[in-house]
Amino acid sequence: QGVLLEGLGTFCTVQEPLSLGAEEVLLVRRPIFKLGMQVVCAQGLPCPEVTLPDDMAIEPLNYLLLSLVTSWPRCVLEACVEETIRLFTFHVENKQNVAFDFADLGVLTHHGDTLCMSFYASCVTQLQKKRSLSAALGS
Repeated sequence: QGVLLEGLGTFCTVQEPLSLGAEEVLLVRRPIFKLGMQVVCAQGLPCPEVTLPDDMAIEPLNYLLLSLVTSWPRCVLEACVEETIRLFTFHVENKQNVAFDFADLGVLTHHGDTLCMSFYASCVTQLQKKRSLSAALGS
């Protein structure tokens, strides 16, 4: 399932084959981010071409669940996310370099004419562990 951050983009994971040798193939989970900022694309910046699988379920960020996990009121979380996206967009529109950190996921950067989402190695490693755990549980 993918998670949509309205005004910014969609985060999800995809499974891809990784060749380990002659006939060995391992399925790995890879995080991806599809930029959804029409403002940025309208600025003439090249947007990285990312394709989400057609059968991918995309859900908006679940502020209620996030509120329960963080103990912050839902309205505060919504306002914080909206304001942060506005701030990032402002920097991009004004051609300012900016790094937007997603805790435990990675960094979305704007530098010059380039937008790039780099995922932390720990995020990728954690995805593989969860997959292994799921496989061990038979799901």
